[in-house]
Amino acid sequence: MDGSGEIEWSQAVLEDVSRTFALSISLLDSPMQAEIRTGYLLCRVADTIEDARHIPPGEKVALLNTYRAVLTQDDPTTPADFRADVEQWVPNERSGEWKLVTETPRLIDRYQALPDRTKAQLRPPIQAMLHGMAAFIARYEQSEGLRIQTIEELETYCWYVAGTVGELVTEIALRDTDTSDVLAESAPSFGLLLQLVNITRDIATDYREENNVYVPERVLSAHGLSHTDIADDTQSAAFRPVVDRLVEEAESHIADTRLWLDSMPETRGNTLAAWAVPFLLAVATLRELRTAPATVLTAETVKVDREEVFAIVDAVTPPDPESIEQLQQEIHAKPYHR
Repeated sequence: MDGSGEIEWSQAVLEDVSRTFALSISLLDSPMQAEIRTGYLLCRVADTIEDARHIPPGEKVALLNTYRAVLTQDDPTTPADFRADVEQWVPNERSGEWKLVTETPRLIDRYQALPDRTKAQLRPPIQAMLHGMAAFIARYEQSEGLRIQTIEELETYCWYVAGTVGELVTEIALRDTDTSDVLAESAPSFGLLLQLVNITRDIATDYREENNVYVPERVLSAHGLSHTDIADDTQSAAFRPVVDRLVEEAESHIADTRLWLDSMPETRGNTLAAWAVPFLLAVATLRELRTAPATVLTAETVKVDREEVFAIVDAVTPPDPESIEQLQQEIHAKPYHR
């Protein structure tokens, strides 16, 4: 299905765009490893277009719709069509994400090389993501950046951009097994948890670099704050209850994520370790956000130190549900080092 050169290429691209997800995928085995890697990279193309501040909203919507058509069965739109449309927006200095966008036709070849059943399972959640991204961009076209209004709207947005990834993983994992209603119902929470953690950690970065405000307007106004206060690091202390509210929202998805992990079948190369690592890193990041919420408005990045990352990976290889529960409790309380 994949030549060794193509495997090396896709793995190198993955490591360039997301070290955390690359780590998770490295803990999978074949055939699921190649399937999830390809599906995730397809999603990252969409993320890059959505986050590009230099592309006008209407053009973003058009690009996302073209990309969606490329992934639509029997649609005549080709990867070359998307590549031609996006060419004028590719920055001169290309990040790993933009290098991936320029090689979308090569990525689509990797997708087309997958078994038909795998393609049929990857396609719906990715297309739902593209539809949702385009809808949200169009909704806030006049402000040229997202301005989420309520917690409910934030949850809907997070489902489109990340809950769909949980569903994608679940669809592939459930292949050739008895359908698990618990797994399917809890799948979106995995993606929502990770996305809400990222949104909370990157409040200032998303505003400064993408002109997007994911903190709901009603949460800000309840504490006498506005979108423009995000650019004022002297407001750090005032943002503590805002960060606390977002941390609370993220933590509301922990129980269902644990159900998802506990129900995950280890078949077709799937492993519990692959998904336990990002879950536990999310728990660790939430701990740091509770400890130092003011840092979300400063240049200092809220992150888990490398020593703890390596300790978590070592602790879950191999994992079991009881060890994950114990690790979750320990990591929630303090940094985990072995």
